[in-house]
Amino acid sequence: MIDKTVADAATAVAGIPDGSTIMVGGFGRAGQPAELIDALIEQGAGDLTIVSNNAGNGDTGLAALLAGGRVRKIVCSFPRQHDSWVFDRLYRAGRIELELVPQGNLAERIRAAGAGIGAFFSPTGVGTELSAGKEVREIDGRLYALEYPIWADFALVSGLRGDRWGNIVYRKTARNFGPIMATAAQTTIVQVDDMATLGALDPESIVTPGIFVDAVVAVGSRSWLRDGAFVGGVDADGMPLPDAAATRAEVDR
Repeated sequence: MIDKTVADAATAVAGIPDGSTIMVGGFGRAGQPAELIDALIEQGAGDLTIVSNNAGNGDTGLAALLAGGRVRKIVCSFPRQHDSWVFDRLYRAGRIELELVPQGNLAERIRAAGAGIGAFFSPTGVGTELSAGKEVREIDGRLYALEYPIWADFALVSGLRGDRWGNIVYRKTARNFGPIMATAAQTTIVQVDDMATLGALDPESIVTPGIFVDAVVAVGSRSWLRDGAFVGGVDADGMPLPDAAATRAEVDR
């Protein structure tokens, strides 16, 4: 009987060793696997390479992992924003390595890994420092740089519901990088709000089939949402926002 469920987040990440390359889903806080990240912090693995769209927000989740000195390198497209002070401090101090990848290239490099594509040409970044050292080729009168897939040892992904086979559905735009990361990692671990009985998920709504998932853990409803609004947001000066004023741009939707 196929059963990919695990008891808790700690069990799900227990086998991640030092030096791993880990893909972390999420677009800012939307779709970030917060409980899995917290469990990884408690687990203790270090010298990690993190592949994510951004470099953490505030002092929780991915930012907390960075603050603990556990990340050697981050590969992302958007490392700085008003509440990315943890990454900013580490980078300025020379304590973390950054590989900056334009967002479209990041998504396609991850997708290419999952699709078995050896490399591809992209026009993004050509003529800038981002294409330094890369093969550049003219195709139909336009210059393109050669980009290679990004693989990972592990992917940590947040879904909405799953079943024991590992089939996953997502909550609206919270899916973001989750589906492609699930295909590009040797081991994919997914947290979901709740588990569905086998056969209860509409097959037409399943975005990530269980074949790409190795472990799924139910963590309950998102504690940082209240009536659809993000709880714990900060303004441009880093000051806490009242719950009623929390921006919907940060809501997991």
